[in-house]
Amino acid sequence: MKIITKTKNFPLTPSIADYLEEKINSLDKFLPKDESIFADVELAKTTRHHQKGDVFKAEVNLTIPGRLIRSVAEEWDLRVAIDKVKDELQRKIKGNKEKNISLYRKGARLFKRLLTGKNYKMGILDKIFGDANQRYLKSVKPIIEKINSLEGGLLKLSDEELKIKTENFKKRLLSGETLDDLLPEAFAAVRETSKRTLKQRHFDVQILGGIALHQGKIAQMATGEGKTLTATLPVYLNALKNQVHIITVNDYLARRDTVWMGQIYDFLGLSVGCINSDGSYIYDPKHSDKVVHEFLRPAAKKDAYACDIVYGTNTEFGFDYLRDNLVADLSQVISPGRYFAIVDEVDSILIDEARTPLIISMPDAQSPKLYETFSKIVPRLKENEDYNVDLKMRTAIINEEGLNKVEKILGFGNIYDEKGIRYVHHLETALKAQTLFFRDKDYVVRNGEIVIVDEFTGRLLAGRRYSEGLHQAIEAKEGVRVQQESRTLATITFQNFFRLYEKLAGMTGTAATSAEEFHKVYNLGVVVVPTHKPMIRKNLPDKIYKTEEAKFRAVIEEVKERNKTGQPVLIGTISIENNERLSKMLEREGIKHEILNAKQHEKEAAIHAQAGRLGAMTLATNMAGRGVDIILGGNPQDPDQSRRVCELGGLHVIGTERHEARRIDNQLRGRSGRQGDPGSSQFFVSLEDNLLKIFGGERIKTLMETLQIPEDQPIEANLVSRAIESAQTKIEGFNFDARKHVLEYDDVMNQHRTLVYKKRQEILSGLNKEAVLEIIENQIKNILNFHLAETEKEINRQEIFENLSALMPLDEDDKKFLNGRQDFFDYFAKLSGELYEKKEKEIGPELMRQVEKFVMLNTLDNLWMNHLEDMEALRDSVRLRAYGQRDPLVEYKNESRKMFKDLMANFEAQVATVIFKISPPTSSQVGPPQSFAHSRELGNAKTVGRNDPCPCGATYPDGKSKKYKDCHGKNNG
Repeated sequence: MKIITKTKNFPLTPSIADYLEEKINSLDKFLPKDESIFADVELAKTTRHHQKGDVFKAEVNLTIPGRLIRSVAEEWDLRVAIDKVKDELQRKIKGNKEKNISLYRKGARLFKRLLTGKNYKMGILDKIFGDANQRYLKSVKPIIEKINSLEGGLLKLSDEELKIKTENFKKRLLSGETLDDLLPEAFAAVRETSKRTLKQRHFDVQILGGIALHQGKIAQMATGEGKTLTATLPVYLNALKNQVHIITVNDYLARRDTVWMGQIYDFLGLSVGCINSDGSYIYDPKHSDKVVHEFLRPAAKKDAYACDIVYGTNTEFGFDYLRDNLVADLSQVISPGRYFAIVDEVDSILIDEARTPLIISMPDAQSPKLYETFSKIVPRLKENEDYNVDLKMRTAIINEEGLNKVEKILGFGNIYDEKGIRYVHHLETALKAQTLFFRDKDYVVRNGEIVIVDEFTGRLLAGRRYSEGLHQAIEAKEGVRVQQESRTLATITFQNFFRLYEKLAGMTGTAATSAEEFHKVYNLGVVVVPTHKPMIRKNLPDKIYKTEEAKFRAVIEEVKERNKTGQPVLIGTISIENNERLSKMLEREGIKHEILNAKQHEKEAAIHAQAGRLGAMTLATNMAGRGVDIILGGNPQDPDQSRRVCELGGLHVIGTERHEARRIDNQLRGRSGRQGDPGSSQFFVSLEDNLLKIFGGERIKTLMETLQIPEDQPIEANLVSRAIESAQTKIEGFNFDARKHVLEYDDVMNQHRTLVYKKRQEILSGLNKEAVLEIIENQIKNILNFHLAETEKEINRQEIFENLSALMPLDEDDKKFLNGRQDFFDYFAKLSGELYEKKEKEIGPELMRQVEKFVMLNTLDNLWMNHLEDMEALRDSVRLRAYGQRDPLVEYKNESRKMFKDLMANFEAQVATVIFKISPPTSSQVGPPQSFAHSRELGNAKTVGRNDPCPCGATYPDGKSKKYKDCHGKNNG
């Protein structure tokens, strides 16, 4: 939608502009798709007056192909006028919607449905050509048959004969065969090894999943179908050629799978490493007794990364990539390549966490006091009077009334003027913290710190912090110590990190509903792998209650009834708050249960493993056991209990609220009915749940009130089901657009990141002196080009001399240079080479290379840090340009291109300026380079005085040598 805004008699403030854009854009969902919509908006002060101030007029003309819709409202509060206009337009759009659909468009829609099968069991194309998934399954059937035919021959081999298969495969790869050529034999070898080591044989459906993973696809496999074992097939095959990374959602699963599957890889002669946040390990069957986790020998992270196969979490792999691009020496690089990665729970990592940037930062010196000040101001403001909250858009916007109140409290005339502008950021973050982020839902307070709760899994994200000052604002709100803000050293989103791999694949139980996003963002296809045994779980229809209290009472009654028979029940909640609320209700009823939320994540696996026992009652947040199987009869399985539980109907799953994404609901359902076991699931929903409260709950509430349905009586109606499905579809689409939007901007940043890291790699690999001389010559050329007029008639020799003197040491004799642009350059290029040779002799070639590397790395890293901040500021500012009919993304790309050119130009200029100012330190002053994450010092602090010139040769803006205490001695007291 394009918005043209006109204003009269008053300025369009950023807050009003944002509010206007938000309201007009919210009409998008009511408008025809794929058509150009123009919103011509006129805002003006009228001549009328109200007791509270001036009266404003808002007028909007929506131009849609074939019609014009107009609405006008006059109010003393401009925001109220905009709201009225928006509501009136919405009513008009709805009223005319169906009338404006032509017969052609209706026919086109019907034809599309017939072809694609939308709202039909199967479309015409599917009937003719077959479903795409079925076609894929059919295409790999011959490969599975080939693998099965090899099983008998491998069965006859001894352990030693089976082990040497790995070396034979590697030799065949070197002789020109491909991984696809080896696939049947390699998969068959892994299957035979698994039978001998784990006593588990890969089913045909697992072979199918392994083929899909090897081909760089996502294998959707239901819970309990053996995803972990499936991954061993493509992992082994690809590890014959290059290193393979297996990405898990937490440290526990990384350790568990290393020990569990490590037995297969070790038997076949491949090494296995494990990267955890608290340490690194190598699988070693001789390290200790056969107890899970005791096969893990502690190792240096670099050694763990040197293994053929490496298990670890997405965050550790991502942070290690960033850390590798902050090192001061190649010997400190720990994860040199990214070839093939298999992402377990791929939907959680590549979609749910896609917008979460990985950030390595350092403390900034800014005072945290302002956060505390604004945390006390915001509670004095009133919602709808001083600010407006939109839960759909997750925005909180202060209005003119609220601004006036804040300015009065602060004692400012205008918070947006030069004196008060720095307070705007603190006001906005404090308002967000107060109105959009809630304790025990979005975060918890633990040991005096704010710990983020993952909205999709309910897990605590220890060590993660909200960016842009939001975390500090929440700390101030909760009255805990406000930590310093930080400067970003390096950052990347998961979307761009995982696209660094040459080949990517993934596994999950729920991918089909997000197939479009996987394809568009990661170019990954989704293969739905059939279950080994038919799924017999019963998914019961939702029960919808009028109030949340009635819903929870109904859940407790349902639990009591099932608990009497001994049927195991798993109750899933969205938030920690509801988790604990239900726990207290169960306690009051005397029902014994296990509680599992992000506050007790250490016990997660053990609790879930026993959730299938007779009489088990488990209460869990969304983390509900991803990666952990619930076995009927307990774990280890009790045959008698298992039979009894099956007779009772298996595990019953109760969902206490629908999630924004259908995938999360399906994950909860999937805890029941594994591998053909009986089971059932049902969701209890209330009209006060966030999903229905924000999207469409009012219609259902009106219906229930009209029909006079009692509070405790549930309803089951198609209207409700459609409302829930519609809400989930809208939110999924909204979140997809948001992630795509983030990626479009991050792609620009990614190009810069790639070029800077490539430059860093060149510096670390050892630049020869010719490269340094080229930088110096380029700088000389830039100075001469700037000062020499094209006609070459007016030459200010003194000015040129002064500028070149700032670059390299010159004397008065150098003023007698020759005439002509090329003569100037030839003379000074030759002179710079001679001066460089002289400097190199003073310092020594080896030390000169080390100093050059240090100077260049330090310069590049500092400029990159500033560039990250500048790019963030640019991103915030370009969105306002939409009001001038300019595309913010195009503006961002154009300006960022100029900024990056400036970065590289400044890099060469600063390096060239420093090179000739390097002073030769004594041998005792020079030590090995340190990691940038610490203090990268060229000299030893004990032998360099605090007021002495810094050995790196840095200068102040006036050209004087920078003191050690102001440079590399800054962090040494």
